[in-house]
Amino acid sequence: MNPVRTVRLTFGLDDDRIGKAESPLAALRRRLDGRYPRDPFGLDPHLQDMVSPLFSLVARVEVHGGEHIPARGPALLVSNRGVGLLEPAALGVAVRQACGRRLRIVGTPDMPVLGDAFRSVGGIPAYPSDLAAVLRAGHLAAVPLGPTWLRTGAGTPPLELLLAATGFPVVPVAVVPGGPLGLPLRPWRIVVGPAIVTAGDPDDPLEAAELAEAARSGVRGLISGDTSRAERREA
Repeated sequence: MNPVRTVRLTFGLDDDRIGKAESPLAALRRRLDGRYPRDPFGLDPHLQDMVSPLFSLVARVEVHGGEHIPARGPALLVSNRGVGLLEPAALGVAVRQACGRRLRIVGTPDMPVLGDAFRSVGGIPAYPSDLAAVLRAGHLAAVPLGPTWLRTGAGTPPLELLLAATGFPVVPVAVVPGGPLGLPLRPWRIVVGPAIVTAGDPDDPLEAAELAEAARSGVRGLISGDTSRAERREA
């Protein structure tokens, strides 16, 4: 008996890389015709393309070190996170600018209606199994360190999620707010460091702990370096 193959219609849209921008009229016609896909993780790439310009208006970004974000294949971006919602938007805009890829944000609520809405624009719940599946599928994902009251602080690493990411490139990222309290008075700075790669033993908690500390140290170093550059510019 021949195995049954599942064919998923993409309607010409790539769920990993962004393509040529559509006009608003063409985008509306596509939505009305139902010619937009949902990937196995719930992402609606066409909807993400439609709302991305709104995110760009809310969080203007400057990207430094964008060459460290892989142009192809899986990677986990680990960044600092303050008490607020703008960091994921700024990071998603930065990734689109740097390498033209879509970003999956880890940590969205897993509940009816609201959870599905977040999934449609690239969110995934903070389950290690979901993160591992996204990385195995070759996508980019981002997970924040524990939130801190100071946006420029490096919080506690999510050990269980980093355990799921062992063996994949882990890229430290500093997200520096664009104004007081994160208000978009000036561009946000997204500073990307070199990837950290481990041996990849998901059954070794020590490896995950070392990876978590390396990622946290990498983010802290990027924040410190960006602060030093800002002080030299002001001097």
